[in-house]
Amino acid sequence: MTFTKILGATTALALVAGSAFADGHSAGPAIIYDLGGKFDKSFNESAFNGAQRWAEENGSEFAEFEITADAQREQAIRRFAEDGNNPIVMAGFSWATALGTAAVDYPDTKFVIIDMVVDAPNVRSVVFNEHEGSFLVGMMAAEASETDVVSFVGGMDIPLIRRFACGYAQGALAANPDATVIANMTGTTPSAWNDPVKGSELTLSQISQGSDVVFAAAGGTGIGVLQTAADEGILSIGVDANQNYLHPGQVLTSMMKRVDNAVYESFAAGDMVEPGFNVMGIGNGGVGYALDEFNAELVSAEMQEMVDAAAASITAGDLTVHDYMSDETCPVLEF
Repeated sequence: MTFTKILGATTALALVAGSAFADGHSAGPAIIYDLGGKFDKSFNESAFNGAQRWAEENGSEFAEFEITADAQREQAIRRFAEDGNNPIVMAGFSWATALGTAAVDYPDTKFVIIDMVVDAPNVRSVVFNEHEGSFLVGMMAAEASETDVVSFVGGMDIPLIRRFACGYAQGALAANPDATVIANMTGTTPSAWNDPVKGSELTLSQISQGSDVVFAAAGGTGIGVLQTAADEGILSIGVDANQNYLHPGQVLTSMMKRVDNAVYESFAAGDMVEPGFNVMGIGNGGVGYALDEFNAELVSAEMQEMVDAAAASITAGDLTVHDYMSDETCPVLEF
């Protein structure tokens, strides 16, 4: 049995008002999801899966909250801290400002932020080498493409998502130097993470330009990308969580970003979470690609061998994937 504490509408109103939790939950670890909802089938859901795995294995409970507006961020952090929850995990880069403000007031509480760095003595910052995992699925996309045109749909146009796109393009061109890579972003505001209709429109546009494999790194928007790809008979690539099951035989693979492991390990450490900077990449199982019964027929032995060899070279330091975040440039793709 999973012992999760789900905070509903009453508690959400209490958070906004700054009053105590309506149900007076007991202290323990807590997780606060980003916009888009806990069951976005992507980033947030991966975070939830890690928390739930910890709860099931330990017979323990955790507190959780789904924000619906940016204004709730700092209030949510403070409310959990005042209630004694420890550690408090925040899923998503958008928590950085609120956490940077609140953490100083709760020196005995350990905080974990995923996908961003907050420099504070009681904060653990977990980031991922998304460009490495994207490189691998880019190679797979180019190998699977019959048109030599592959594409990318990003969510909000920020350096983090450009990092995905650049790594993907590098991987595609490494596998096929004659490939064409099309990249589009959904928007410039947080709503870009939850616009499956726009994701579908971008996918259709890319298909009209010849794309027959599309990689979505767009949160809930990506659901529209994967659905349209399946409807139009092309392949798609999921992100963050394993999304192969959403359209069996149509999702080539998923670029796994083990947010679930980051949450699980934080909950397991409890108030002994070690503050500082933590990088999860190919070498420590932080990113990779998904292979299961839903895509086994799409991934040939030769394709798997090629990608695994590239992963080994990246881990050994023999192959370096350009990191857009290092200088905000991409040598193989224009934005």
